[in-house]
Amino acid sequence: MPCITTTDALARFCDAAKTAPYVTVDTEFLRERTYWSKLCLVQMALPGKDGPAVMVDPLAEGLSLEPMYDLFRHEATVKVFHAARQDLEIFFVEAGVFPKPLFDTQIAAMVCGFGEQVGYETLVKKIARQSLDKTSRFTDWTRRPLSEAQLTYAQADVTHLRQIYEFLAAELKKTGREAWVEEEEAILLNPETYITRPHEAWSRVKTRTTSGRFMAIVRELAQFREAHAQARNIPRSRVFKDDVLLELASTRPTNLEELGASRLLLREARRGEIAEGILAAVKAGLETRPEDFPKLEDGREQVQVSTALADLLRVLLKAKSEAAGVAPKLIATSADLDAIAAGKLDGAVMQGWRREVFGEDALRLARGEIALSARGNSVRVVPV
Repeated sequence: MPCITTTDALARFCDAAKTAPYVTVDTEFLRERTYWSKLCLVQMALPGKDGPAVMVDPLAEGLSLEPMYDLFRHEATVKVFHAARQDLEIFFVEAGVFPKPLFDTQIAAMVCGFGEQVGYETLVKKIARQSLDKTSRFTDWTRRPLSEAQLTYAQADVTHLRQIYEFLAAELKKTGREAWVEEEEAILLNPETYITRPHEAWSRVKTRTTSGRFMAIVRELAQFREAHAQARNIPRSRVFKDDVLLELASTRPTNLEELGASRLLLREARRGEIAEGILAAVKAGLETRPEDFPKLEDGREQVQVSTALADLLRVLLKAKSEAAGVAPKLIATSADLDAIAAGKLDGAVMQGWRREVFGEDALRLARGEIALSARGNSVRVVPV
């Protein structure tokens, strides 16, 4: 597979891709040492068993990725990815662009009954009837030159994807479920999926205690950590981890001496900018007025869940997912089922294709309008 290192060569390939019905795309990146993913390699392939396939080296001096981004904006060519979320985040952060139209083979595979979060290797085996060598999966993609093993691994991530795409696209057309996949992909193409605002970072911290004062300190600590990590492009865990954040929210240090008593805080975080940021965040949390405490979303509140109804909903979900040939978690999560069992009937499961496949009957079950009946290995919906 040729490795493109100049803007002119990239432009020639992308011009050819604009005449094709689709192009398969994958990336290799590193994120262990940075907040934002570092793009290290882009692989692309055009249709046909022996269609052109290239690798693009974003680390090559003087190379501009603008021809590729222009291809991403070209809506006559479908851009095919597998599990596209992290790839799309890179392109959005780097250039503010999304590949459109998008086809995500992982989402399509779940709609086509291949199971939950199905991996690329599984699809290669089941659809392309090939095997993959994954030994280079966790190698350092920033090192140059790339090894033959790395090149072979990278090439396989887009060449087999052609056959997988064509198979899944045909299946979706046969079942009339293209709109289901497009509905899921719309989330991937929404900038809000990738924007992390420091003042909202607290909502991702899992806590057992939800008292207002405690959560106010959690909010301030999470905001400082996120802003500090973004500004320096370092992983948030390098500032401090969640268990440290929760410890600090509990112990509430007000000076360096008290901060130094933390059991979990790393030594380098007990002084300098991080220490000052922690103390300022704790102070701000302690001074927060009760009316300004964080407002927990429904999912974080203590709600009264009917466990019997939740169990019945799980049975209904399994029956409906088997009948539709769709992965259960793509239809509804355990949290979705608990929300319905607690009387919250306005979630995502009540929208679009999910309502058609499961949500409508879930509502009827919650209202006592239907019952479930077992016959042999099948579960049937019975009107009451």
